[in-house]
Amino acid sequence: MTLQRSTWFFAILTGLIPVVFVFCLLTGSAGIPDLNTVTGHAILRMRLYRTLAALIVGSGLAGSGSVLQALLRNPLAEPYVLGISSGGALGAAIAILLGLGMVSIFAIPVAAFVGATLTLTLVYLLAGEQGIPSVHQLILSGVIVGAVVSSVLMFLISIAPTRGIHNIMWWMLGDLTVSSRPLLWAAAVLTGIGLLAIWYMAPSINAMTLGRDMAHHLGVRTGRTLLMGLAMATLMAAAAVSLAGIIGFVGLVVPHTVRRIIGPDHRRLIPGAALSGGLFLALCDTVARTIMAPRELPVGVMTALLGGPFFLAVLRRNRGQGFF
Repeated sequence: MTLQRSTWFFAILTGLIPVVFVFCLLTGSAGIPDLNTVTGHAILRMRLYRTLAALIVGSGLAGSGSVLQALLRNPLAEPYVLGISSGGALGAAIAILLGLGMVSIFAIPVAAFVGATLTLTLVYLLAGEQGIPSVHQLILSGVIVGAVVSSVLMFLISIAPTRGIHNIMWWMLGDLTVSSRPLLWAAAVLTGIGLLAIWYMAPSINAMTLGRDMAHHLGVRTGRTLLMGLAMATLMAAAAVSLAGIIGFVGLVVPHTVRRIIGPDHRRLIPGAALSGGLFLALCDTVARTIMAPRELPVGVMTALLGGPFFLAVLRRNRGQGFF
């Protein structure tokens, strides 16, 4: 039954991809672009890059959430739980305040990746018990470190000049506007590497959902699997943060929902969540830039408005059932 549902699920997703892509290109406050004019070409090109960015960021966040929920055996796990997104935000904010974005287009993304990586390293070291952290220690350390990093970020915002505050706050709310095509392709490559890596690790990740002791008895090198899984989750989350800022709930809602539909086998769950996350974020971005036209809502606000109540409804409907 699960295999049959997953077959239908992927068939529907395959049909939705071109439909959603065309819908996002043709929908906006300016209406259907007139390709006979220079303005129409510019509008279409802007929507194209935004849609591609949404697909990349959504796929990366959903993939990151999938592996974190499995390794931590917690349905609420996503990049925010381990402080990864907060670390990336802090790194990017420092780069913005120092004006490094004027030096190189890759300065802010690199700073975000460094911040996310350092945060994960700190979480891993704090949670370590003789070098091997437990799931509960990782979650607790992630929450604590994330809270401290967020406090530092708020301090920087409080002392930043007016222009710096505006730039940081807009970036923190999520923005899929593509400022550089090389940055877009770099994020796509990093996200692709992360997704391929965790899909290759799917059998080991499946075993880890049974618990570390059981996975060890099944022949899984649990320490290496946990470290590599966390590293790939950080890579994808940092790529998403670098390209679009902080966008919540995609890595929380999408993997949880897809798991309920096609089951917990990560050989199917990872590609299913990645495709669903991309489509979900592309539709959210389209709604965000049209619902209050000509004003535009940050896409992070839209994902929170849609994802929060939806996730609560999913939890309520499945109350009392197991996660995996």
